[in-house]
Amino acid sequence: MKAKHQRLTLVLLALVALIGAGLLAAYALQDQASYFYTPSDIADRKPEAGQAIRLGGMVENGSIQRSADGVTVQFIVQDGTAQQLVTYTGITPDLFVEGSGVVADGRLDGNGMFVAETLLAKHDENYIPRELESIDMTAGKHKTETLVQ
Repeated sequence: MKAKHQRLTLVLLALVALIGAGLLAAYALQDQASYFYTPSDIADRKPEAGQAIRLGGMVENGSIQRSADGVTVQFIVQDGTAQQLVTYTGITPDLFVEGSGVVADGRLDGNGMFVAETLLAKHDENYIPRELESIDMTAGKHKTETLVQ
């Protein structure tokens, strides 16, 4: 076999190996993918019960209900057109309040309730931690003194 044919054969084998590795990796990660849904998406095309999904939207005002056990919370996530009832067992993030954004990882149960495994609370660009609320953040912007004399 000529050297030209050997190189061509090696290139083709390497290409087939790369495509095979890519397909194998995609197949292995298929169950780990978590698709992002809004309440409208869930209402339109309901995912299978037990399928891992990520739900995002706003926590509806007046919807947070805490159970007597102190760690279970139920609330409604809405996106302006649809609503989804969510239950979560665990410690909620500090920023988790009514009217704020939330992203929840979890699954729909057989009754159509979203059972969250993790909660992420979202905030806007004007967020200031409670510990820093009393500090005037603009005070240092107008100083003219320096340490250098």
